[in-house]
Amino acid sequence: MLSPFLAYFNVIFSSFPHRFLATGNSFASLHFEFLLGTSTISRIVRHTCQVIWEQLRETVMPKPKVDDWLRIAEGFNLSAQFPNCLGAMDGKHIRVKKPPHSGSRFFNLLMAVADSNYKFIMVDIGAYGSTADAHIFSASRMGERLCANQLAIPESRRLPGSAGPPAPFVFVADEGFALTNHVMRPFPKQGLDVRRRIYPSVC
Repeated sequence: MLSPFLAYFNVIFSSFPHRFLATGNSFASLHFEFLLGTSTISRIVRHTCQVIWEQLRETVMPKPKVDDWLRIAEGFNLSAQFPNCLGAMDGKHIRVKKPPHSGSRFFNLLMAVADSNYKFIMVDIGAYGSTADAHIFSASRMGERLCANQLAIPESRRLPGSAGPPAPFVFVADEGFALTNHVMRPFPKQGLDVRRRIYPSVC
């Protein structure tokens, strides 16, 4: 499936890019093992990763449709008794070897939404590690599409066993995110009464 897009590197493609992706071996160790320059290895690995993402993205991580969101919400309702939940969202710092004197201004943050089976639904990769989760999400493509109502989120519906007004479908996140119509976060940690303190653990 990927071979036509990797024809330029076919002579050595089968040798080390998959080794790097599977083991995380450094370019220096691959340099000694395959007798290739580190800049050549870097270029081939970068190109391979780009091809994998562009060609397999729609297969392994397609854009969710309304039926997909409803299935995900049902999964959260069954496993966590949390209805109308479309996914759990958070940012994760990835350990990388960064350039000298770069501080925290380096692309090492993964922002992701996962379903009740811990499977990624949407990802945004490459934000600065020093940036707050809320800002990264709002500036990401998935954050922009959420704000523009372009994620095919189902219409609000009543919670199971409730006669109250319809409740929106939401993503759950930690207190690093802003509260919106489709993002639910815990109460702030300070100044809570007993009811609000136990609410996150009950949910």
